[in-house]
Amino acid sequence: MYKKVSEYKDITQHEIHALKTDLNLADAHTHQSQSKTQKKNIIKRLPKIWYEAEDALQSEMEEKFLYEFSRVAKQEDMLVGHPPLLVYASSIAMVMVANYLKKQNLTVALMEPCFDNIHDILKHMEVPMTPLYEEWLDDPNTLYDNLVKNITADALFIIDPNNPTGKSLFSHGEKAYAELIRYAKDHDKILLFDYCFAAFVDHAISIEVPPVYKMFNESGVKYIAIEDTGKTWPLQDTKVAMLKICESLYEDVYNIHTAYLLNVSPFILNLVTQYVLDSEKDNFDSVYGLLGRNREIIKKELSGTLLEYIEPDTNVSVAWFKVKDPKITSTELQEFILEFSNVYVLSGKYFYWDREEEKEKYIRVALARNTDVFKKAVQGLKEALNSFSKK
Repeated sequence: MYKKVSEYKDITQHEIHALKTDLNLADAHTHQSQSKTQKKNIIKRLPKIWYEAEDALQSEMEEKFLYEFSRVAKQEDMLVGHPPLLVYASSIAMVMVANYLKKQNLTVALMEPCFDNIHDILKHMEVPMTPLYEEWLDDPNTLYDNLVKNITADALFIIDPNNPTGKSLFSHGEKAYAELIRYAKDHDKILLFDYCFAAFVDHAISIEVPPVYKMFNESGVKYIAIEDTGKTWPLQDTKVAMLKICESLYEDVYNIHTAYLLNVSPFILNLVTQYVLDSEKDNFDSVYGLLGRNREIIKKELSGTLLEYIEPDTNVSVAWFKVKDPKITSTELQEFILEFSNVYVLSGKYFYWDREEEKEKYIRVALARNTDVFKKAVQGLKEALNSFSKK
């Protein structure tokens, strides 16, 4: 028997439940089908991709993946200095970062709202945290002063683009990152980044993406960044995460990394590389085209309901809605939607780890689904919202 929705302790517990339902709009993982070219050029070639990896050196598969990922993402400076350390999941990379922070007795200003497992991993590692409110970063012209006024921690942990809101420093071009780097240099802070939703963000915003690793490296700022492929392609949770570390912190983090992991599977590295190249050829239509179509569907269908769509800075793979009636909690609405239509969405309460007053105001909906399934789920969601309004 499942627990009541209100009894789950974190987002992952909800997502485990949601994976057992047909209309799962809870987790942000990629559940859509393969595109035509992915079926033809990758799935049908799986034996060849396997034997390519089997016949190659581990280092060859690593270098090929990192080269293609950084090139297509237009962040070639990822490879300057020590190349990124490879990990099989971003959550494990996050554990490594938390381990480093704990060993160095560092405090962290963590973005709020954010995906709760980042907060929980830091909490379980007993890393002291203070909030870094997302709105402090909204305007490049006030970013520096906001941080001077509000931040006392040793390190800043920024999710960009942010999950769940889609807010992003990338959307401001180079200025926001230049101001962030200036602050960190002036005040001797470490910058920590979760870039799990940033893969190929140049296809999700209307301006040129700033070359952040070039900016980091040239400035000499201390930084650690987590990159990930798991939110981009329909790979049934086959993925690769990366830890890019500045030169001054590299050895300490490297020694933690090798305590956890020898290598990422060369077959997985070769496989994910094929998806990078496939998306380059179709200009990422199979990724962002799908997300864009589903986003427009849910915006149209839920217009005029209890949920107000919040426009993101970047078109990430989730949609963020505010509950219009302050007397209605997102938890009770989530529970009603599941019981009424068997559609699983997430309450926003788990994303707020500091401000209690914000926890019950929002609903998050995942977009990376086949459009026919997504339409059915959105219709059920709409019917549930209309029924709730008549209670």
